[in-house]
Amino acid sequence: MLNPREINLSDPKWLPGEKPVVKGVKAAASSDNAVVTYTMLKVMEQGGSAVDAGIAGCMVQAVIEPFMTNHTGTVTFLYYDAKNDRCCQLDSTGTFPSELPPHMPVPQGMGKYALNPPRSVIPGFMPGLKEIHNKFGTLPWGELCEEAVYWAETGHHVSCFEFSVNDFGEDFITFFPEGREFYMPDGRFPTVGERFSSKDMARTIRKVAKEGPDYMISGEWADHFIQKGNELGWNIRKEHMTETPPRWIEPLRYKVRDYEIVSLAPPQQQGVFVALVMGILGKLNIDKVAPYSAEHLFYMGHTLKIASRVCGYTNDPQVLSFDIATFLDEDFHMHLARLIQGMMPKSDLSEHMRMTSGFSGDPNAFTGGGKMPTLHQNSHQDQPSGSCELSIVDEKGNWVQMMNTLQSGGIPGQVVDGVPMVGSHALPNYQASPMAYYQLKGARMRTCMGNTMVFKGGKPVFQLGSPGNVHCTVPQVLCNRIFFGMEPYQAVRAPRMLPLTEDASLVIEDRIPEDVQKKLLSMGVRVKVSGVWDYHMGSFQICYRDEKTGELCTIADPRRCGVADGLR
Repeated sequence: MLNPREINLSDPKWLPGEKPVVKGVKAAASSDNAVVTYTMLKVMEQGGSAVDAGIAGCMVQAVIEPFMTNHTGTVTFLYYDAKNDRCCQLDSTGTFPSELPPHMPVPQGMGKYALNPPRSVIPGFMPGLKEIHNKFGTLPWGELCEEAVYWAETGHHVSCFEFSVNDFGEDFITFFPEGREFYMPDGRFPTVGERFSSKDMARTIRKVAKEGPDYMISGEWADHFIQKGNELGWNIRKEHMTETPPRWIEPLRYKVRDYEIVSLAPPQQQGVFVALVMGILGKLNIDKVAPYSAEHLFYMGHTLKIASRVCGYTNDPQVLSFDIATFLDEDFHMHLARLIQGMMPKSDLSEHMRMTSGFSGDPNAFTGGGKMPTLHQNSHQDQPSGSCELSIVDEKGNWVQMMNTLQSGGIPGQVVDGVPMVGSHALPNYQASPMAYYQLKGARMRTCMGNTMVFKGGKPVFQLGSPGNVHCTVPQVLCNRIFFGMEPYQAVRAPRMLPLTEDASLVIEDRIPEDVQKKLLSMGVRVKVSGVWDYHMGSFQICYRDEKTGELCTIADPRRCGVADGLR
């Protein structure tokens, strides 16, 4: 097995691109970074469990990928405990102090972020890892921090992917002097191949390893965090750091054909979203149409759109009294499928689409008729890009699917003792947002994390998750696997899309044949392409059992720097 400390992340072999399918292993790990994957395998090789590996992976990932995650963000955790044959879920998003108004430090002048300035939140990362370790960890906390300490002290080689993501988020991450000092130690972003490290972060991680996660929850780091918030006008107090602890939840479970899907229950919206999409697609008999035909893309685009709207009626069940059973009801799925079927046109709409190309309600935007070219469309939102999914199975048959993300943690744009933060883009009183919150004591925000397991015959056979437009990409891969019968890697490799927009545009990766695009145009759908491999469409990390051989296998998505491997 590769020693994680020997990895140079600027080596081209770790870049996005086609990835191997790893088969026949006794333990497996998949992440979007080679160091993280081999750190997790090292932990399991030394006797640790899948849970131990996940904790170590999260800790080191936030050190070497501060452009994608950090130690103040969010942790979600879906776990299958083989010994007790049960699943559980932990939600540890950032939280909002109950009696303080939303805090958005210096929103003016933040460029594109001024339109939707992030809000300051109490970090959820360390409280989540503390809960997971206390309940399921088998190795001492300090041992699980060893690789994080090493990489914090020595630094890591910058990849071209890291450099490009830093460049994309420059307006935000360098707005405050603290951000510039952290990300631009010599007045610029470190270039490809240079080592990046932070002495302040190294000191913090050493303290976390020695004193435990409480160092950042109620210890010295927490005191410095509170002080920084107060300096900026956010009047938080020590009790706010623990006012809303992580919440253990029974995952959402439902049948789809011969499988049972186990996914994150509310306040996370992903389980409900996947249930809606898969239920509607089933009623549309999606398996009777050709994969990536115009009919498939028409149905998928509309289904993702309507599910996005309906999921606005979910939130924290401790705040709202919505009935989750409604979202799982097959009759409800049938009614929604009929609405979508009703959108199938009776006439060829090609000329209508050409003549109204560019019309968005603004007469100055109207471009008139003529030949309409395929348009390029960025799929990202104007906010920092960053989340990391981990997929792990150990020798004892424990399965872990978890995410750590920079989203929803800390004070946006600030750095405290070497720990960068981005705050949260969750919105209050905004139903259509996948990230929303109610500001009450004990309430947790609705977000869209993708941790999902698929069972067959009562045992897990497939687990997956992804950052990057999570809500709509997870059901697409599940559709490819369950309805179309694709092999896991092909299900991940296939083009991915966003929900159909209000102007009948479908943003999809640029691998759709021209005849399919023309057919979609005749059906009233205009194709807008993103990159051939668009990392904003996610990066799946998957472990699975080959249903024919029973072998444990693992894969990583080609869209980012993911690496999957196992112990043999």
